[in-house]
Amino acid sequence: MTASAFTSLAAFQDALARTLEGEPCALTPQMAALVAQPGFAVYRNGVVKHAIDALQANFPAVAHWAGEPWFRAAAFHYVRQTPPRVPMLIEYGATFPAFLACFEPAAAIPHVAHVARLDRMWTEAHIAPEAAVLDPARVAGLCPQTLSRAVLHPHPSARWAWFADGPAFTIWSRNRDRTRELTALGEDPEGALLVRPRDGVTSGRLDAGEHAFLNRCAEGGTLADAAHAALEAAPATDLERLMCHLLAAGAFSRITLRSDTDQEIRDEHDPRGS
Repeated sequence: MTASAFTSLAAFQDALARTLEGEPCALTPQMAALVAQPGFAVYRNGVVKHAIDALQANFPAVAHWAGEPWFRAAAFHYVRQTPPRVPMLIEYGATFPAFLACFEPAAAIPHVAHVARLDRMWTEAHIAPEAAVLDPARVAGLCPQTLSRAVLHPHPSARWAWFADGPAFTIWSRNRDRTRELTALGEDPEGALLVRPRDGVTSGRLDAGEHAFLNRCAEGGTLADAAHAALEAAPATDLERLMCHLLAAGAFSRITLRSDTDQEIRDEHDPRGS
């Protein structure tokens, strides 16, 4: 293909994509003839439908919580504003939670943007790179002095969040499983941890101390730093229980040691690190 032919093809494809997405643009005679064909509207509607279907598949808890008719109507607005730009539709919808947070009709559905954020966290955990899970015994075997300068590295698939304005995780977990429990919802804030330590994504509730602990670990802080952050966020935190919970959940992939003198991060197996 010549350079001019390639340029013409690229221009045609770009114009076709913008026309399918409903963007106003000047139509060439060739494109105008294509748009005038009866089947074009059917094809364009099919493209939009497939995008909405992908969005519903990626946000099942939102669709169940809000109801399918409402969800698909909201998704239509999102698709028109943000059509798919990724080759794998499982990745589509990264900005859907932010869209719902600003979408006026969503204000009537409690925590729907948070539920969408958790659905997105599930997808990100699902498609994250694989990595080994840190064996709790490797942490338990460290002496207190070494443990204080250990750095716990979150698993590549780990995603966590804190929802200060209510039970977003409880709503999400009920609707993700497509169950509607009749028990009343509380009003307490909740955190959530989603991670894929092995074959599938698991999820669990976090308290304020655990959330602060994970944040500090992600920033590269030592275990002592993370413990301090946890106690600052929740003074009654039981650090032993916290460690057992997060290690059992598979929240970490490895542990390294920080030198007291040069702050170098060294692998646990490096004999210089102990």
